Amino acid sequence: MKRAIAIAPWFFIIIWSSGFVVARYAFADADALFFLAIRLLLATAILFALTLALKQPIRLSRQDLLSSLAIGIALHGLYLAGVWYAIELGAPSGLSSVITSMQPIVVSLLAVRLLGEPLTRRQLSGLICGLSGVVLVVLPKLSKSGGFTPETLAFLFLALAGSTIATLLQKKIGHSIPLMIGTTYQFAIAGFGLLAISLIRGKTRFEVTQTSIWAMAWAVLVTSIAAVLLLLWLLNRGSAAKVSSLLYLVPPMAVFQAFVLFHEKVTAQELVGIVLTAAGVALVIRG
Repeated sequence: MKRAIAIAPWFFIIIWSSGFVVARYAFADADALFFLAIRLLLATAILFALTLALKQPIRLSRQDLLSSLAIGIALHGLYLAGVWYAIELGAPSGLSSVITSMQPIVVSLLAVRLLGEPLTRRQLSGLICGLSGVVLVVLPKLSKSGGFTPETLAFLFLALAGSTIATLLQKKIGHSIPLMIGTTYQFAIAGFGLLAISLIRGKTRFEVTQTSIWAMAWAVLVTSIAAVLLLLWLLNRGSAAKVSSLLYLVPPMAVFQAFVLFHEKVTAQELVGIVLTAAGVALVIRG
């Protein structure tokens, strides 16, 4: 059991990193936001059934319900939709994770003002290190074919804003929300929102192919359901802090997976940027 508890946070980080890669598989046969809407609504139904089966709390106070909906819009609406749409528009799936991985750094900066948390010298060093890494990663790919463009960067920074807002909301008003039913509501509000946007835009293509089915299965069962259940298991054993301490590994893992699966190459400068960003996030997290 002790070994399983020690390995589980690493497994969680690998699962989380794969979210950037599975997005790439989805877009050959579906529109990004429509695929994401279906994913979130399927995850809603499955997670609600699991919540009932595991006899977890299903009732929320009005405040907790509103908090869950707000967090869902920020995390699964702005963050996921921003990342997936940017990758659909051509952003490299692995390197996109470098930009969104800046979330712990941005949260630490905002927490100084909003939550009254102090910023240490180590965290300030992490900020400088992380920003330097992002610049090194983005500059070589800017405005190149198959790289970053002003449009894709805008959506990635929107995703960064979404995950940052969701984290601050969770810290401020979401600490009392039961994880499983709260996440169910988060999936639902984002899923219905993205479905409405897809219908309004007329972007509802979803071709049933082997690739789209496997991508959907992975996105729903692994990166949504398994990730939530694993996090709940870690919370119950007091090991969630270990997950947070490993978040700096998300960009290297996502880049490695994209290299293996899609042959997304990384230059020496980009590799240095990835290392700097990971080091910056690590400094902030371990403050």
